[in-house]
Amino acid sequence: MTISAALDSDIFRTYVLIVGALLAFAGATLVVLTTIGKDVSSVWKTYRGWLVMVPLVLGTIFLGRIATIVGVALLAMVGFKEYARATGLYDDWWLTGIVYLGIVSLGVAASVTDPRLNLPGWYGLFMSLPVYVIAAIVLVPILRNRAKGQLQMVALAIVGFVYFGWMFSHLGFLANSKHAYGYVLYLIFAVEINDIAAFTCGKLFGKHKLRDNISPNKTIEGSIGAICVSLTVPWLLWFSFPHFVGWQLIVIGLLVGVGGQLGDLVISYIKRDIGIKDMGVVIKGHGGILDRVDSMIFVAPIFFHIVRWNHGMP
Repeated sequence: MTISAALDSDIFRTYVLIVGALLAFAGATLVVLTTIGKDVSSVWKTYRGWLVMVPLVLGTIFLGRIATIVGVALLAMVGFKEYARATGLYDDWWLTGIVYLGIVSLGVAASVTDPRLNLPGWYGLFMSLPVYVIAAIVLVPILRNRAKGQLQMVALAIVGFVYFGWMFSHLGFLANSKHAYGYVLYLIFAVEINDIAAFTCGKLFGKHKLRDNISPNKTIEGSIGAICVSLTVPWLLWFSFPHFVGWQLIVIGLLVGVGGQLGDLVISYIKRDIGIKDMGVVIKGHGGILDRVDSMIFVAPIFFHIVRWNHGMP
């Protein structure tokens, strides 16, 4: 992934055209709805958020492999910060410092060359880092000679690193693949389409609550609709990975449809447990970073290992 490679990539250019066309269509639709008197002010706010996020994401990928890995690492760090502030972990700088250092280490491992295989991305280090980071986290109470209240803080730090750091960072490691543009852009696009489909189908057809104690607005109908849409997306975007066969398209469609919703529900029960609506207010109309990337957290690592097992990495 380089600037010249992005300019030469049919996949990258096609995604830019698709996303640009969708944004233009959505903007035109909102203008029409506003003109005829419909109250779509909240949707406008969300749309303006997309107008900021889309150029940032595409611009980062355009800048190349290192920029993409660094961008994912920064998102992981900001997401962890939101989680740490919401749960009270942020006040413990020993534990949050170790998690930040662990996320930076993941970015470094994804960026450097594997010294044994001479391939971009040190896969062995990337996969083993959770052992070392978790070991460092559980040793903190011993180093501080504390016991009371330490189990909760240690558990929060481990969840923060593994879930928001390591699992999400698999998206960055995909930048090392020779199919990086297809993989990374497909995941980002498909996961967002899955979120939009779940919301839209729920609004249009939703009658039965999916998990009312966790996310009252989500419905079974919305969930099924999202899965159906996500099953069609890989076939429509087959150009992203022409080396995939039919059953693999079905598997990754199910992965996005089911995994994306599970990731969203995980953040929902965390927020409900601590009594907040959004993890942050970084993006107007979208909430915090975690509210925007939560659906990717389950999908990215499983997708990564599916493609690595079947097609290798890089």
